[in-house]
Amino acid sequence: MTRPTEHAPTLRRRSLLLAGVAASAGAAPWVAAQAQAYPSRPITLIIPWPAGGSTDRHLRTLAELASKHLGQAITVENRPGAGGTLGPSAMAQTAKPDGYTIAQFPLGLLRMPHMQKTSWDPLNDFTYIIGVSGYTFGLTVKADSPYKTFKDYIEAARQRPGEINYGSTGTGSSPHLLMEELAGNAKVKLVHVPFKGNADLQAALLGGHVMAQSDASGWDKYVDAGQMRLLVTFGEQRTQRWPEVPTAQELGYGVVSTSPYGLAGPKGMDPAVVKALHDAFKKAMDDPKHMEVLAQLNQAVWYRNGEDYKKWAGETFAKDKALIERLGLAAK
Repeated sequence: MTRPTEHAPTLRRRSLLLAGVAASAGAAPWVAAQAQAYPSRPITLIIPWPAGGSTDRHLRTLAELASKHLGQAITVENRPGAGGTLGPSAMAQTAKPDGYTIAQFPLGLLRMPHMQKTSWDPLNDFTYIIGVSGYTFGLTVKADSPYKTFKDYIEAARQRPGEINYGSTGTGSSPHLLMEELAGNAKVKLVHVPFKGNADLQAALLGGHVMAQSDASGWDKYVDAGQMRLLVTFGEQRTQRWPEVPTAQELGYGVVSTSPYGLAGPKGMDPAVVKALHDAFKKAMDDPKHMEVLAQLNQAVWYRNGEDYKKWAGETFAKDKALIERLGLAAK
């Protein structure tokens, strides 16, 4: 009977090591092939607002255009809640970083962690893909409202503290914070009523359940149809579409807000997949049909590549911490 030599275990270990190296070498082309094959099935885009609002209208058009460049359908999933942070944060924590689930990244994601404890980090739990646009915010009332001007609305709040309300798309959202900042500057007390998104908010205003709505320009069709009155906008200049409406800044309230947003995926995405998504959405952004929708919503292009978008997010995260603390909304 032949005895095993004392070198046999060493030889076996060496064989296993070489097999592992060979497997790794073989895996590299496979991973590259997977990236090159992307996308091989439909992509899901999470819009964290109900269907029918301005963001939904915009991103559905953009997704349709981008899908033509990707060669795969982009399915929109509306997942509203928590001021636009519910859908994207759930994606960041549960979706695979394979490029088949992406989401809008609203500004609220950079503010919510300052206002309450969150299980996600806006800077480290996302892959930034592309910056897209920003909003035109405004305050609207029903056409038969007694408030003919923004001054009328503020004067009512001054005379009846704690009785004049407005709705927004959620606590911590830009429409909420800009009104809180304005109320502080005007030294009045307004009652905030949060909603899940634009569509619910618009229905509440038209139904007489709130006195005013602070929102992005999803109200455009109601204003143009004479169902709502636009009292003020929050850009640096008056809008081209409603040039007769003053800005909050020119009225002396010192508030300017456009709340830029873009698209992001879970952390750890393959750079080749990120590039494929970026390039497809950039081409979609340049499409005349996309520019037409932006014009309808009175929104401007806000293009940033993934690297610049992440840098902007870091700077904004730090800056908005100071704003939230000043408004007394910081987590205790």
